[in-house]
Amino acid sequence: MDLKLEVIVLPVSDVDRAKSFYQAAGFRLDIDLVAGEDYRVVQFTPPGSECSIILGKGVTSAAPGSFQGLYLIVFDIEEARAELIGRGVEVGEVFHDAGGIFDHGHDAGEVTYGAGDEGRVGGPHPARADYGSYATFRDPDGNGWVLQEVKKRAPGR
Repeated sequence: MDLKLEVIVLPVSDVDRAKSFYQAAGFRLDIDLVAGEDYRVVQFTPPGSECSIILGKGVTSAAPGSFQGLYLIVFDIEEARAELIGRGVEVGEVFHDAGGIFDHGHDAGEVTYGAGDEGRVGGPHPARADYGSYATFRDPDGNGWVLQEVKKRAPGR
């Protein structure tokens, strides 16, 4: 059986502000449907992704900004970061996990290491290991995104 993740519904407080952000970030606008004063659906797809995001009015009861750790897989972390910055997105510095394996949690879109950032090392993974380099950003409501560099996906992916 195949189960494919198709859509993630993001909670936002201002649909037009979020729409402007994701358009500026280079996500493809798929639909903007208004079906009354209390219902609007805006769907975007990140470049190269098969999974889309939906934001809008009346589409979720989740608190705006409450989604964290939304991963965007990129081939070149530094290039992707530079492009997003060029599009006006505030992206944190590239980092890697001191332990070599990213198995820590998320807090407000940032990768956390217990009480501080002692497990985070600036710059990409020294060997540029797949799944080893990260950068983070947030949308205007605080929904947290993680860029992760992967050149060769794990088997079965």
